[in-house]
Amino acid sequence: MSTLTVNLNERSYPIYTKAGLLTQAGFFVPYIKGPLAVIVTNHTIAPLYLQQAIAACGDKQVATIVIDDGEQYKSLAQFELVMTELLNMNAARDTTLIALGGGVIGDLCGFVAATYQRGVPFIQVPTTLLAQVDSSVGGKTAVNHPLGKNMIGAFYQPVLVAIDLATLLTLPAREFAAGMAEVIKYGIIYDEAFFSWLEDHCEALKALETDTLAYAIERCCAIKADVVAQDEREGGIRAILNLGHTFGHAIEAEQGYGNWLHGEAVAAGMVLACQAAQQLGWQTPEQVQRIITLLQAFDLPVQGPAEMDYATYMPHMRRDKKVEAGNIRFVLPKGIGRAVVTKEVSDTLLHTLLD
Repeated sequence: MSTLTVNLNERSYPIYTKAGLLTQAGFFVPYIKGPLAVIVTNHTIAPLYLQQAIAACGDKQVATIVIDDGEQYKSLAQFELVMTELLNMNAARDTTLIALGGGVIGDLCGFVAATYQRGVPFIQVPTTLLAQVDSSVGGKTAVNHPLGKNMIGAFYQPVLVAIDLATLLTLPAREFAAGMAEVIKYGIIYDEAFFSWLEDHCEALKALETDTLAYAIERCCAIKADVVAQDEREGGIRAILNLGHTFGHAIEAEQGYGNWLHGEAVAAGMVLACQAAQQLGWQTPEQVQRIITLLQAFDLPVQGPAEMDYATYMPHMRRDKKVEAGNIRFVLPKGIGRAVVTKEVSDTLLHTLLD
């Protein structure tokens, strides 16, 4: 089993990665604060892994809340539904919530944990590649609003992240590809050697070879843990983790949550960011093409929706959480292996990119 620690002083927590981790009876017990654990999951994951998760709670009392599956359910309505369930079962402040699922479940359950009775402990058990490498680590929790993605949320760290590689064996191919967009992102923003490794291991990753997947996930988590330890609340370097997200969130909101998967929108958004970087002289055409080629190797989109243009992107991007004094700040790569946050993307350049 691989163990990594997110170092945040009294809020530090471990990330465990292992194939078959969920089959270890009682594994969660040391991290369950009181007598009750409440597992929040969805109708897709429950038949596959709920019984294993219950067994991992050992002799603790376990309740379950099962919601519908999909990005459209990362909403205030579902937030209220989960809150109501907790209140109806008289869940106390020492209740531990367990998020069993992908990014939607993790973000929703985490936001509930952050706010129920002003905060209860929660465990992240991510079952999608995207959640394992990105959304389960770092303490960002949120629900969407019709006017913008992740606009209602909190920074709230889990007490444990438990990654069972076996859950990827039941992941649909499209969801796996969407997760690879975030994996590739880490290479672009932080680690050129890892980017090259991904180029060399495409086929092994697509074949779900355990050791190859384990290395990719562990490297992504290590990068994210390093960044989060430096900047927990995104006042500085943590913003580089949002490469492609300013454009990508606009695509998701405009197209309707769930029509484009988050990773698909991020992939298209990263290409736009790379093209902007090329225009500014920060990336060569060859570097941009390497990134496009790697995204295409996992069948990811490298262009946004044909019907979207400057006029449809901009209202969403002006609501981006990185906007500062009315200026949209973009995350752009400098070469491969480094990224910066900049205000140097002019309106003229945006018209060139988007029209």
